[in-house]
Amino acid sequence: MKIKDIYEKAVKRGMELDPRGMEEVKADLARAKREYDGIKDKDKPYFDVERLKNPYSDTRILFGDPDKDVKRVIVGIDMEIGEVLLADRLNQTGGAIDLIVAHHPEGRPMAMLYDVMGMQSGILEKYGVPINVAEDIMEERIREVERRLMSVNHTRAVDAARLLNIPFMCVHTPSDNAVTTYLQTLFDEKKPTLVSDITDILMEIPEYKQTANEVVRPGVVCGSEKRRAGKVFVDMTGGTGGSKKAFEKLAIAGVGTIVGMHIGDDHRKEAEKHHINVVIAGHISSDTLGLNLLFDNILKGVDVVQASGFRRIERS
Repeated sequence: MKIKDIYEKAVKRGMELDPRGMEEVKADLARAKREYDGIKDKDKPYFDVERLKNPYSDTRILFGDPDKDVKRVIVGIDMEIGEVLLADRLNQTGGAIDLIVAHHPEGRPMAMLYDVMGMQSGILEKYGVPINVAEDIMEERIREVERRLMSVNHTRAVDAARLLNIPFMCVHTPSDNAVTTYLQTLFDEKKPTLVSDITDILMEIPEYKQTANEVVRPGVVCGSEKRRAGKVFVDMTGGTGGSKKAFEKLAIAGVGTIVGMHIGDDHRKEAEKHHINVVIAGHISSDTLGLNLLFDNILKGVDVVQASGFRRIERS
């Protein structure tokens, strides 16, 4: 398997599992094509042409020959300079690493993380928030994240990989799409009555069970386990946390419980204000679940070295 095979299959699977649906994904690609066709020739060298076939700006081959054969990869949630050096050390001790795969983006994908947040508007619309409202409340949050990322030295890990000549890629939103769609389908099928039923369902999943033994188990951070769950909304994709203004709109749309990876205190207070239960499944465990679901369709025959919080669990 080549690096480009892993990358292309990850993107393709991410699009298939996009919670907005394939039509909206195709609309994103069409918008990118119109944007590219409309810019001046002098600006075209600066356009990220990967956007014409990959709608997720946080998923890219960061360094390396896309045609390089891959027999062994090291995979982790956060693959920064320390993990790049770890890969190099493994190479020195005889365990050849052909590719570093990070979940959280590095390099240009990190700088452009805000670009993928627009998909959250489409997800909110799917759960009953009018699209004009969803886009309006997300705009402020997207600009906030864009400003925050301007000061980040985002090339450090990619520079380290380049200096050590180790291919490097990141897979973010496709993996988040996988965990979001998997859990949403699970809750839609099982129809939990109480909030406690949600945490019980999560604890039946190997990734959450394992993390509960190591660090933290899924828990309720807003509301109570004894409350009725109501309509369950899995909120785990779209770059990073969305607008805190969404809680009011979701409550009006009938959402009773949100299941997420993590939540800031300002967002938690808004959820509480609007009587929405919030279950935090866990960040690293949810990212691990998403990568595992994605890789079950991709990394057949490839040896996987587990690092930086990731644990490989195969389902097929």
